[in-house]
Amino acid sequence: MAVSSDDFFRMVNALVDVERAESRDYRSFSVRGRKFGYYWPRTRTVGLKQLLSEQQALVAERPDVFEEQFTSGGFGWVVVHLAGVEADELSELVFEAWRLSAPGDLVAQVPDPARR
Repeated sequence: MAVSSDDFFRMVNALVDVERAESRDYRSFSVRGRKFGYYWPRTRTVGLKQLLSEQQALVAERPDVFEEQFTSGGFGWVVVHLAGVEADELSELVFEAWRLSAPGDLVAQVPDPARR
């Protein structure tokens, strides 16, 4: 059930125009200057942009895997514990986070993992 950090990076690398930044404690991921995700190696968790309704549903359904991180601009960011999530589900969440930040022309270039 656990997803490795390398698996998460492969998911991010499959997307278009991803910009990466590293700080002392985490890595961040953006598309055309708009953040969609974070990775914290110390805790093996990722933070992903989601719709508020999705954030609330994930946290309510499995609070041992998902945590509310914060809300901003109508979006809810969710912390995902890699040890508790399946690869297919994480892939969909990563794509959705990227899709919510990417311009439409980029979204059209990348197939939705749920439809593969």
